[in-house]
Amino acid sequence: MIPFIIMFQNKKILSAIFSSLGAFICITFLAFINMKDVSNLWLIPPFGASMVLVMSVHSSPLAHPKNIFFGHTLSALSGVMIYSLIGTNPLSIGLALGLAIFIMIITNTIHPPAGGNPIIAVMGAKSFDFIILPVALGAILIIVFSYLYNRSVGRIYPLKNISKSSE
Repeated sequence: MIPFIIMFQNKKILSAIFSSLGAFICITFLAFINMKDVSNLWLIPPFGASMVLVMSVHSSPLAHPKNIFFGHTLSALSGVMIYSLIGTNPLSIGLALGLAIFIMIITNTIHPPAGGNPIIAVMGAKSFDFIILPVALGAILIIVFSYLYNRSVGRIYPLKNISKSSE
């Protein structure tokens, strides 16, 4: 029994438990909605990577709400635009990702998980609806959940002063 108590006194273990639990709750919720609403896609793989950032390195500029929302949304827009112009082929996939990275750098909204969105958009032949659902709405849900959850476990999220640190 004593090793179990000592384990919870270790801040790293406790943080890992809180982070894992938070990611579990949020992704399970998205997966539940995804399974109930078969007419729409609510859960995409990049959201799992976003949860790693907002739960385990929540103080990183890459996990800031601005980066999550605009990183995901602008990269999805890049993919949908390239797909609508030249369809699906190796060039369009690379071009969509390159454009997404360019836009995230220019707008100071780098969010590495969002790099998956243009690939999904081009390979999945996604329309502009993809940008709203699942991308924008899913990003908003992740941001709101991350804010509420991180605050509830005593973490400061989001950090206020990130302007220079995410350039």
